[in-house]
Amino acid sequence: MSALLAHAATLRDAVYPLRFGPPVAYTYNPLRYAWAPHTAYLSRYGAGPKRVVFLGMNPGPYGMTQTGVPFGEIAAVRDWLRINEPVDIPFPEHPKRPVTGFACTRSEVSGRRLWGLFAARFGTPEAFFAEHFVLNYCPLVWMSESGANLTPDKLSATERAAVEAPCRAHLRAVLDTLRPAHLVGVGGYAAQKLAEVSTPADSWRITQVLHPSPASPLANKDWPGEVTRSLVSAGVWA
Repeated sequence: MSALLAHAATLRDAVYPLRFGPPVAYTYNPLRYAWAPHTAYLSRYGAGPKRVVFLGMNPGPYGMTQTGVPFGEIAAVRDWLRINEPVDIPFPEHPKRPVTGFACTRSEVSGRRLWGLFAARFGTPEAFFAEHFVLNYCPLVWMSESGANLTPDKLSATERAAVEAPCRAHLRAVLDTLRPAHLVGVGGYAAQKLAEVSTPADSWRITQVLHPSPASPLANKDWPGEVTRSLVSAGVWA
């Protein structure tokens, strides 16, 4: 087993027994039911070292929740990354939030924008992953009784602490394995987590870029151009 696969398996098993109270009604762990495509992603594209690591927050409902790949919009994962492994069903499954894997007909806008930017700039996934990698800080998906997506700030302080410990350890282990020069937080939350696991001895540079979520008015204007300018200005891209 590769180092990244071992790290992911440790995280998968560490967060599995965690339980959450209201407003959380359902919790999905794609590292369990979508382990096959996640394994394919790490095995095919995770060989290090990497010069740049991009970090997201946690799975979106029509991205990694369905495909097991960070920011894993269906078409991007299937057609560009060429990953189309079987996905099981989480248990219990929210009746309003079914997991249908690569049969899902919904598109995750954030993932479409992120992978679309990389495809436009690098052409092939092999060219992109030669120096880059993408991962999420937390693998869990939280939903309310109504099916609404819940972000980590909706958890209690005790619940957040229980999740944070294995997620922080996993992130640090991945960074130690990949030895990047640049860390890119996709949004403020991710940038904060990168800062939290960093020490004065680390030589990497942390850059925050605009999150591609359509909930952000700025992201709906010229997200690819804005992010490209930020990465060029920070020296991440030439």
